[in-house]
Amino acid sequence: MGNKECPNGVAIPPPQPFMKSLKYSLKETFFPDDPLRQFKNQAASRKVVLALQYFLPICEWGPRYTLRFLKSDVIAGITIASLAIPQGISYAKLANLPPILGLYSSFIPPLIYAMMGSSRDLAVGTVAVGSLLMASMLGKEVNYIHNPQLYLHLAFTATFFAGVFQASLGLFRLGFIVDFLSHASIVGFMGGAATVVCLQQLKSILGLERFTHHADLVSVMRSVFSQTHQWRWESAVLGCCFIFFLLITRYFSKQKPKLFWVSAMAPLTSVILGSLLVYFTHAEKHGVQVEGIAVGRSFAMFKNYHIDGNKEMIAIGTMNIVGSFTSCYLATGPFSRSAVNYNAGCKTAASNIVMAIAVMLTLLFLTPLFHYTPLVVLSAIIVSAMLGLIDYEAAIHLWKIDKFDFLVCISAYIGVVFGSVEIGLVIAVAISVLRVLLFVARPRTFVLGNIPNTGAYRNVEQYPNAKHIPGMLILEIDAPIYFTNASYLRERITRWIDEEEDRIKASGLNSLQYVILDMTAVANIDTSGISMFEEVKKIVERRGLQLVLVNPGSEVMKKLHKAKFLDEIGQRWVYLTVEEAVAACNFMLHTYQPNPKKDESGGGWNNV
Repeated sequence: MGNKECPNGVAIPPPQPFMKSLKYSLKETFFPDDPLRQFKNQAASRKVVLALQYFLPICEWGPRYTLRFLKSDVIAGITIASLAIPQGISYAKLANLPPILGLYSSFIPPLIYAMMGSSRDLAVGTVAVGSLLMASMLGKEVNYIHNPQLYLHLAFTATFFAGVFQASLGLFRLGFIVDFLSHASIVGFMGGAATVVCLQQLKSILGLERFTHHADLVSVMRSVFSQTHQWRWESAVLGCCFIFFLLITRYFSKQKPKLFWVSAMAPLTSVILGSLLVYFTHAEKHGVQVEGIAVGRSFAMFKNYHIDGNKEMIAIGTMNIVGSFTSCYLATGPFSRSAVNYNAGCKTAASNIVMAIAVMLTLLFLTPLFHYTPLVVLSAIIVSAMLGLIDYEAAIHLWKIDKFDFLVCISAYIGVVFGSVEIGLVIAVAISVLRVLLFVARPRTFVLGNIPNTGAYRNVEQYPNAKHIPGMLILEIDAPIYFTNASYLRERITRWIDEEEDRIKASGLNSLQYVILDMTAVANIDTSGISMFEEVKKIVERRGLQLVLVNPGSEVMKKLHKAKFLDEIGQRWVYLTVEEAVAACNFMLHTYQPNPKKDESGGGWNNV
């Protein structure tokens, strides 16, 4: 069946079967990238191979792997291992878990990701914010000092369910849910979390024995300044020196990108230097606390433990599920480590395998050397990494560009710093969703005017030279029309009409005769939106005005036609462009009586 047309050339799409429309909508919602396209017109055996390559990308790039790739991946893997080892130990400490778990989490999960991950550059491991969330949430249920075994079990259980949740989001194509976190809220949340992490490190930097279990700024400051008599200057000086060293190496690497390995090696260098310093000077007797990983006891405890975003979620979820059974806690793809992996010239995900092997060798042969690692060095590593997450430049940019986005950012930041990580996360999500709802529930409407000597009609606020057309109010609706905004649009259109009539009355111009709605940006409409149009039609008719529609989209035209609204308004009052609508209305103004409703012949200007 061909398309029907209104008298003025606006097409009415042919009706589609319900199941076909539903299938199209579901495909656009869950499969916008059309991942099944590669399976079309393929033999059954080929489909099996493609499915295997889809879920296990290593089956795709593995057969094409070369020695040249191996050389690059070995260099990249060793480089990120030098960063992963000290960070793994530091972040496990942040999560109140045995440091060796940080190394486990940089061993098993990277192997799983290397097989299932689609990114060549992502370097897998623990992250500070995830570790902080783990400590914050589990700490409310059990004290890790009084009941470490239960705390460990809860950590592994939380990791398991986090993996299940991530894999489920990917498997059911629900990755778009993550998009509800706006960039502004992420900047604020990450900055707040980084600030909280830095504050927590004051315990080790100042050499304090007791410290608050709360993460908010007020509790931390109270804990710090109530123990000024216990501050150890030796630990503070050592911590500041290592923080300065780490920040200088990062700055140096940013200035000279080819020397990326300088900042990558800095954390491990700090651990080695700090351990040597403690060993030769017996600094632990002067307020510098050591790690004392107690490798033997740790192994005894654990040895018997029985860029398709959706694909990435499946891979990361699976590696956390597997990791939870192998004494690993929450792992993902840290940005800093991935950036080092990229700069190191990795070619495939095999760099994660090289990193895992390096971590395994460390677990087997080198962990006793960490006995003398000063806690203050680990704190310095954490602080230097966290300072990079406090993106004040992004916050300043938000302030300059969009004050509301800045408000979102600073609200999330304050929620984390003065409340808790959970409060900050809830605020970040809530404000992001609220903003989406505001965009939907309060769409923008504009008065359009004619740009002199052109056929273009633009927002009169944006283009002060745009001229109002006598006898006509031209409005643009800038969003789909749903039940959430239908009432608002009805009231706003009525208000625009009132304001236009007041303007005309004050200037002594001809009375208002036509209300023209430019619907180019209205992609869809529901039954509430159609009811709104019916009400607006009645309102304008009571005032002796004529409602005119311009360029409704295909979905809108289809629904207006099915609802018989086009017949109610008269199909001759639907036009392709604002220019055509204005020309038609001008013709009517100069041909008929001022009140267009007096012409009920149905012929309009086309029939005169």
